[in-house]
Amino acid sequence: MLTKMPVLGGLFAQKDSHPLADAHELRKILAELPGNNAFKSLDEIAGWLESLQAADTLAADRIYEVAYQLEEAASPHLKRLSREYLHTARLNRSDEKRLWSINYGFWTLLAAAYERCLLALATPGRTADALRPLLPALCTRLIAALGAVLKWEQFHYGPSPGEIWFRLGRALATAEAAGVASKVTPIRPLAGLSCAQQEYLKVLVFQAASMDSLLPLEIELAERLIAHYLPAFIFGPAVHQDSVYWVDLSQPQPPLRMARMPAQAAPSQRFFKPGAANEAMQALLRTLERGGDLPPEINLGDRYHPRLLMPVLRHLSAYLAPVPPQRRHDRHHVKHRMSVLNGLINAFVVFSGEFGGRPAGLQIESWVVENVSRGGFGAQLNSIPAEWLKVGALIAMQPEGGDNWLLGIVRRYHRDTQSEARVGIETLARTAVSAELKVRTASSYAAVAGLPALLINEAAEAGEVRVILPPASFDLRESLEYSQGGQRYLLAPVALVEQTADYELARYRQSVIS
Repeated sequence: MLTKMPVLGGLFAQKDSHPLADAHELRKILAELPGNNAFKSLDEIAGWLESLQAADTLAADRIYEVAYQLEEAASPHLKRLSREYLHTARLNRSDEKRLWSINYGFWTLLAAAYERCLLALATPGRTADALRPLLPALCTRLIAALGAVLKWEQFHYGPSPGEIWFRLGRALATAEAAGVASKVTPIRPLAGLSCAQQEYLKVLVFQAASMDSLLPLEIELAERLIAHYLPAFIFGPAVHQDSVYWVDLSQPQPPLRMARMPAQAAPSQRFFKPGAANEAMQALLRTLERGGDLPPEINLGDRYHPRLLMPVLRHLSAYLAPVPPQRRHDRHHVKHRMSVLNGLINAFVVFSGEFGGRPAGLQIESWVVENVSRGGFGAQLNSIPAEWLKVGALIAMQPEGGDNWLLGIVRRYHRDTQSEARVGIETLARTAVSAELKVRTASSYAAVAGLPALLINEAAEAGEVRVILPPASFDLRESLEYSQGGQRYLLAPVALVEQTADYELARYRQSVIS
């Protein structure tokens, strides 16, 4: 995953021979980092962090100082590569994996370095005495690093091992025992002040917000919004009648809803509820829906259109509410296979009916449906397909033994292992019509290039039709037309319902062209 530093070979033969043991050598290493190459710089920094794991004779207080300075040096490069990961419209699989691995690997190694220092406190002596004044910053930075590990795992939709919650809980419990859990300390350049309790709560709320139905950029925005509203959440050892989640600092398990109460009370249990945060998020959502601006005090790291922020706020307002959302439709457990095709073009082919029930030559996936409800399906994937699988993916589905195709959208995605995953699919339509749409112009109808589209009459308003279009096709100023069964139809634009990098879902008024 990360490039090991070949220059480190043979440096550990003698006691304290690690180059990072010397402050002058560390400054030289940091000064020689290639500032114009973020990936190479971060790879080198990660290599030095990895080398600390083999530095058995390096004192823990020195390891903390080295890890702290390496984190500071990595900060601008992390920001640049994170932005590239989140904002590049169509990363291919190898570039996505490369960017994800370097970021995830860095935070994993940094957390391990800080954790080694924390564990050294248990051994009395000079090192523990030297570390004790650093405890507020150590615990805060460790929890923040573990939180970053969880976030990057969420960008890949899990799995998140329960063991990481034990590590988070141990760090907070150590800070609490020393009376420094709420002591603020600087955390990373430009990140302001924080404390161990705040960083733990941010990770806790992030986990409770059920991010597996959001895209990576939406997950990033959700985390930043959570950080802004964090002071309004209520967290502590006392359980209240309206507490929503609980967690045990001594257990390797994520926060649980209060619907599943602790078997017995324990001093390591903590509880939290949305407090005033939920109403504040709803108020911001109403402001944006009315066309208002994002308040300047909310730092999202960049400027974003309200159209991108509103779905994130709706999600957070629902899942971080006094009563989190319940499933709208009952699930019925089943076990059968389903053929799956990805994307608008493949769906266009099967719904056209021109090539029979199962067109030859198309890459058809086989998924196992585990449960079904009126709103959709839950399915298990024994092998994760190519890079197209993501939240928001458009798919055509055919139940085993059937000849009809359904249209759906992947709404939830969670990896159980590196090769297995579970997805939640919303059924968009049980029937659809393939049509080649053309922009309504004054020129000859036949001369205008067509757009492959799917027309959906189910769940449409009276006189309207829902239309799946290629990306960047919808325009409120342009009407479309198509022919079917010898009749021409006009589609007048009403609204864009959903927009992704792969397709658009829009509403149109439909009428016959005489």
